[in-house]
Amino acid sequence: MESDKIKKLIDSYFEAETTIAEEQEIREYFRKGEVAPELQKYGPMFDHFAQAKEETYTGSMPRRSRKKIYSWLSVAAVIGLGLGLFLENRYSEQQQEQAQAEYAYQQTRKALQLLASNLERGTEKVAYLQEFEIATEKIYNNP
Repeated sequence: MESDKIKKLIDSYFEAETTIAEEQEIREYFRKGEVAPELQKYGPMFDHFAQAKEETYTGSMPRRSRKKIYSWLSVAAVIGLGLGLFLENRYSEQQQEQAQAEYAYQQTRKALQLLASNLERGTEKVAYLQEFEIATEKIYNNP
């Protein structure tokens, strides 16, 4: 009869439906030593729970101070900010260099266009000079 009640309590225990008093009743049943054969398989588990309940940690846990964590966070923030400013400055310098290169390219292009147009006028004048040269040679060579 008692084993049937304990069996129902164990089923409720595994379903997480027992009260603290019922769990204490289960522990005491297994502590007595007169366990029904069909419930002996649960004995080691409840013995382990009883032993684990009495275990305590006697060592010390090192505590990290919050000051140390905040100091490292502030160092990381300063490094991140410095890196951001450095990269932004470098980016703006590259933009300026690109703008200067673009300006120099445009000015060189204008100068070469001016040179090309003057060169065309010069070749036209040379063509007139050659015509003039041919005409003067005809005059001087025909007596």
